[in-house]
Amino acid sequence: MDAAAPVATYSFAGFVLDIRRGSLLTVAGEELSLRRQSFELLRLLVESAGRLIDRDTINRAIWSDIAVTDDSITQCVRDIRRAIGDDAQRILRTMPRRGYLLAAEVIIERETSAGAAQPGLALPDRPSLVVLPFQNMSGDPEQVYFADGLVEDITTALSCIRSLFVIARNSAFAYRGRGLDVRQIGRDLGVRYALEGSVRRAGDRLRVTTQLIDATSGGHIWAGRYDRDVSDIFAIQDEIATSVAGIIEPALADAEQQRVLRKPLERLDAWEAYQRGLWHFYNHGSDENQAARTFFRRAIELDPKFAPGHYGYALALQWEIWHYSTHPFSEVQGLPLEEALIAVSLDDKDAMGHAVLAHMRMWGGDWEAAIAEARKAVALNPNGSFGIGMLGCVLGFGGYREEALDRLRQAMRASPYDPFTSLWLLWIGLIQFFARQFAAAAETLRQVGRLRPYYSNYHTVLAAALAFEGHLDEARGVLSRAPPVDPRYQLAPWMRPEDIALRGEGFRLAAGDSNGSARECAKQANLSNGDA
Repeated sequence: MDAAAPVATYSFAGFVLDIRRGSLLTVAGEELSLRRQSFELLRLLVESAGRLIDRDTINRAIWSDIAVTDDSITQCVRDIRRAIGDDAQRILRTMPRRGYLLAAEVIIERETSAGAAQPGLALPDRPSLVVLPFQNMSGDPEQVYFADGLVEDITTALSCIRSLFVIARNSAFAYRGRGLDVRQIGRDLGVRYALEGSVRRAGDRLRVTTQLIDATSGGHIWAGRYDRDVSDIFAIQDEIATSVAGIIEPALADAEQQRVLRKPLERLDAWEAYQRGLWHFYNHGSDENQAARTFFRRAIELDPKFAPGHYGYALALQWEIWHYSTHPFSEVQGLPLEEALIAVSLDDKDAMGHAVLAHMRMWGGDWEAAIAEARKAVALNPNGSFGIGMLGCVLGFGGYREEALDRLRQAMRASPYDPFTSLWLLWIGLIQFFARQFAAAAETLRQVGRLRPYYSNYHTVLAAALAFEGHLDEARGVLSRAPPVDPRYQLAPWMRPEDIALRGEGFRLAAGDSNGSARECAKQANLSNGDA
C-alpha cells in the first residue's frame, strides 16, 4: 500500500471515522449520528491524537469564514461525547482554559490503488478471540511441538465457553511467522481480542508467557507468566492451558464491561445490556443490584431468547432476596427459579445457565438436583470458575465436604481476582465449620469479614467456631459487634438440619448459654478436630 495514499479511515477506541463517507461508525459497522461541524472537529482531533488543540486552532480549521462563540465548540464536543459514549471524558479530554485532547491510539487506513481501504470482517455480537501461535524462544525445534500443543489446548478450552467466539486453530496458525500487527490480524479475522505467547526452555526450566490484547486498539488487557520444572511435559501443558483458559474468561468479561460502559445506553444490544448488568451486580449494594436487574430485564426485552439475560436476572433477584431485603428465602423458588429454568430451556449448552439453576435448586433444599446441574455446568466448561465454584457450593451444603472444598479452591486458583472470591471464601468457611474444622473455619471467616462485612451469616458462624475452639471471650466480642441476627437464617432452606443444629449449639455457647449440651458439643467437636 502506498504510504502517501489518501487516508480512508481512522480507527480509535472501538470507533471508525470514515473520511470517504463522512461518517462515524462503530467497529461493528453501525453508523453514529454527528452534525457536519462535529464530524470535522472529531477529524481534527483524531488527526492530532495525543496533542492539545486550542480553541483558536479549532476556530480557524472549522469556522474560518465566520465568527462563532466558544459555545459552538462546546456544543460540538458534547455532540461527539454523546455519540461515542464518553461522559467520563476518557477519550476526548477537556484541558481547562487550554483546549481539547483526544487520548486514544489511532490506526490509519489508507486507500489502495482501487480507492478503498483494506477490507476487514465485521465483529461478532459476542466477544471474539484468536489464540495466535506461540513463539519458540528456545532455539530448540522440539519446543515448537510443545508450543503448538499448548495453543491447541488453550483454543479447545476457550471454545467450551458459550459466550465466546473463538477462531479455529487452523485459521490462527496461518499467521505463523508473518510478523503482522495484531490489529491487522484482528481486522482480517473479525476478532476483538488476541492471545499471544512465547515458550522458552533453559535446562530443566520452562517459561511460558502469555498476553491478552485488544486487537482493535493494540492495548494490553492481561499478561501471565508460568515457570515450571520440566518433568512430565504433557502434564505441564495441561496445567498451563487450564490456568490460562480459566483466567481469560473473567479477564474478557471485565474488558467487555469496560467497553460497554463507554457506549450510550440507548445503543446497547442484548449482550451489552447483560454485560452492563453484570458490572453493576459485581459492584455490590442494593442500588447497584437494582441497576443490574434493570439492565438484565432490558437484555430480555431486546432479545427474549437470550439466555444470559434470564439467568443474570435470576441471580440478581436471588441476591436481592438474600442480601438486600427481608423477603422470605422461599421466594427464591418463585421468579428466580423460573428465570433460571427459562435460561436453560433456551440454551442447554450454556454452562452459566446450569450453574445458576444449580444455585436456585440448592436454595430449595434439592441438593442432588443442584449437584447434577452443577456437574453439567462443569462438563460444558471445565475451566469456568463460576461453574466450578457453584459445584463446590452445592456439594458442600449437600454434605460432600471434601470434594466441595477441593472445588472451591480450584475456582479460586482458576480465577484469582474473581468478583465471587469473597463468596467462595464464605462457602469454604461454612463448609469447614460443618466439617468441625473450627480453627480453619474461623480463619477463613475472618477473611470474609475483611472483604464483605455485610454478609449476614458469617458473624454467627465465626462466633460459633471460636466458641467451639474454646475462645469464648473472642466469640462474644464478635457477637457484640455483629448486626442483629437475621431470623430468616434459623431455617435456611439450603442447609441440612444437622448443620443448622450445629450452628445453633455454637451460637448458644458463644452467647454464654450454660446449657450442658452446648458444652458437650464443644468438647466432642474439639476431640474430633484433634483427631483430624
